[in-house]
Formats: sequence, structure tokens, C-alpha cells
Amino acid sequence: MAKSKTKTVYLCTECGADFPKWSGKCPSCGEWNTLKEYKVGSDEPGVRIRKDRLASDNYPTPLSEVSGESAPRMDLKDGELNRVLGGGLVRGSLVLIGGEPGIGKSTLILQSVVRNPDLKTLYVSGEESPGQIRLRAERLIDADTVDHCLLYSETQLDVILETAMEVMPDLLVLDSIQTMQSSRSDSSPGSPSQVRECTAQMLTFAKEYDIPVIIVGHITKDGSIAGPKIMEHLVDTVLRFEGDQNHQYRILRAMKNRFGNTSEIGLYEMLRNGLRQVVNPSEMLLTGNDSSLSGICIGVSVEGQRPLLLEIQALVSSAVYGTPQRSSTGSDLRRANMLLAVLEKRANFKLIQKDVFLNIAGGLYVTDTAIDLAILSAILSSSLDIPISRDICVTGEVGLSGEVRAVSHILPRIKEAAKIGFQTIIVPADNTKGLDLAELPIRVIPVSRVDEAFRTLFRS
Repeated sequence: MAKSKTKTVYLCTECGADFPKWSGKCPSCGEWNTLKEYKVGSDEPGVRIRKDRLASDNYPTPLSEVSGESAPRMDLKDGELNRVLGGGLVRGSLVLIGGEPGIGKSTLILQSVVRNPDLKTLYVSGEESPGQIRLRAERLIDADTVDHCLLYSETQLDVILETAMEVMPDLLVLDSIQTMQSSRSDSSPGSPSQVRECTAQMLTFAKEYDIPVIIVGHITKDGSIAGPKIMEHLVDTVLRFEGDQNHQYRILRAMKNRFGNTSEIGLYEMLRNGLRQVVNPSEMLLTGNDSSLSGICIGVSVEGQRPLLLEIQALVSSAVYGTPQRSSTGSDLRRANMLLAVLEKRANFKLIQKDVFLNIAGGLYVTDTAIDLAILSAILSSSLDIPISRDICVTGEVGLSGEVRAVSHILPRIKEAAKIGFQTIIVPADNTKGLDLAELPIRVIPVSRVDEAFRTLFRS
């Protein structure tokens, strides 16, 4: 019998494009030194993962005859995880979750499956033995009562798929994709070709058997998912679990979601017995310090559909060196520099010889421009050494002309501030059109320019 032939192509780890020969620069995305050798599988069929069925079971169907019902979802018994996924886990979907080592990816998935007795789960680990997983599970729940979660330590993907077809679980978990190896590729585990091939096979398995699959993946030093970019295109959902390991709070974000909103986030607190869902994130992000300290302003942001009250901290001091320092933690430094220019040009406050340090308490990175006014207020409070009342919060985007622009979701922002206990909120004047301010549960002060907001915050 003649040997099966293999074909060699070169795969770009950045954009996922493949080419017949190697070159130093990717012709598709223009990145340098990103083409890696990839051997296309042999003629051997490998493991059969398609279930036997008649040809008539899968036939092109007119759009008018396709059911308009949404895909059924599985409740993971985790409100934060369900929210980020768009309401639950869709059957037959392929979900990829990545994060730094030790951030809690495996803990998040493990506690979701062991605490859900209605979900028969096959948990496959290529990094830990069943005994090691049992030790982690004992921190989360009484492991002697868990019969619905099946542990399996294996790295050969062909064997895993055959086992999954025998067990037929409700959910399949692979931890992690970098340790898996398929017979269709001759490269070592973790290589771009292996990761690409294993992901493609898992996608076929999930769709054919209507079994959702959760894949745990590693990330690179710049924070992106390790492996070829095409892996992120293959999966249905890409989640990123992030946070500072020196702090107890963790954030789950959806970078891609075919079945939900990518702007939703889930908040957790890392405890000894696992991850605790943070039901009221605003109270988590506020320090609760009642003392009168300058340089602190409470801003109202929105992540997805969830309003958050954030503590914006600023420190303004005389520059020790010739060039003043500008630092921002939790927000975009370039936008902070723009706001400093607005403060100097439109409000006539000179900070050219001052060091300015910004920080958003709680470890969040916020991209919502509605915190612009809170950032300027905190900077001015530190510069003047005048504290802002702890009973007042602000929201509003600041334009280059010093105007306070309208923001989205103004009513949820106002209601969240009232629920936390704030008595006054400063909002853009354009947002109050059509609102009955007298019926709102909090005092609302509309402003059109930054100087109006400053007069309200710093009046004697």
C-alpha cells in the first residue's frame, strides 16, 4: 500500500491565512515572521465523528421554511456567566475561554459544572490528573455528592472524541486546547497546526451531535488568545477572563459572541472556596470612605446593559523633572491627555508644570466616554485640594469645545445612582429632554459645559 501523501502549507499566526510557500512577510496582513509550517492531514480518514444519517436529513431548506425560534439555551446556574453568553449556553456551540495562567479559568468552568446536577458533563484535562481535579473540586463543593461530572485525563483528540460519542454528555469541556494532539497533524501539541486542526474537529463534533463544547485556551504575553487567528474565527464565542492576581476581583468579557451581546461583562470575587458572583458591582467598586479627600469623584459608566458607579481617583502634584508625568490606570491615557488640554484651554486651569496620575478603583478598564466629566472633576479637585461631596456623582462625555455631550442609557444610570444612595447626579443637559425631573428618585442637575459642572461641584 502506498503511503498517504501530506501537503505542506504555511499558516499566518496573526490573520489565519495560508500560503503554499514561506515568506518573511505575510502577504495578507503584512506582519513579519508569522508564517509557520503546517502539514495538511493525510488521506487516512482518522476518527469518524459524523453520525450516520440519511442524505434527506440534511438538505438545503428555503429561508421561509426555516423555524424562526431562537436556539435553545442551557442554564449554567451562574448568572454572570449566563449574562456574558447571552442568556445561557447554546446547544451545539463552541466556546473558547482564555486568560492568564492562574487567573481562574479552570475554576470558573469547574464550579459551573459541578454545581449543576442537571448537566451531565465530560471534563477532559490534558494538564491535570483526575486526582488533581478532585482536589480543586473539594474546595468548591462536597465532591462525594457529584456523580454527573465525569473526569477524563487524555491528550489524544481521536480518543477523546470516541469516548465522547460513547458517553454522549450534555456538555464537553477541554482543558486546554494547547495540550491536545490530533492524528491528522504531525506537529507537536500547542503548535499552530495542531491547535487549528483540533479546533476544527471540535467544531464538527459540536455541530453534528448538538453538544456544546467549552475549550480553555492560553494567551500570549500581549493578552491575545494563543494560537492561529483562525481559531477565533472557527468558534462561536470567545471569552476572556481577566483581572489582577494581586486583587480578588475578576472580570469575564465576551470578545466575540454569535448568540449574544459582546459588550456584557461578568464580575467575580476570588475566594478560598471558588469564585463568588458580584451581584451589586457598584458597591464593590466604591471604597465606602466617608472622609473628605480631594481628588476623588464618582462617575457613572455602563458596561453592556449594566450601569456601574466607579470611583475616579486623581493626584496632581508639582513636576519634579523637566517633563511632567502623565499616567492613567484603568482608562485610555491618550483620552486623558485630551481632557487635560480641554481643562487648560476651556476652563483656564494651567497644569503644564504638574504631574497628573489617574486611577479607576477596582481594577476595571473602562472605555465608556461618559466618565470624561468625572475624570476632569477629580483632576480639578486634586489640583485645588477641594473635596467633592460623597453624595454627588457625575456622568457626561466632554467634547473638545468644553461642552458636555449626551450619553446613552441615562435612566439606568440615574436609577443606579439612586439605588446606591446618592442624592444628586450631574448629567448632560441634552439627556434631560423629555424627562420629568420631579418624578426621578434623585436630584438631577443638567449642565451644558464643564465650567457649569465645576461651579456646582466646587461652590462654597
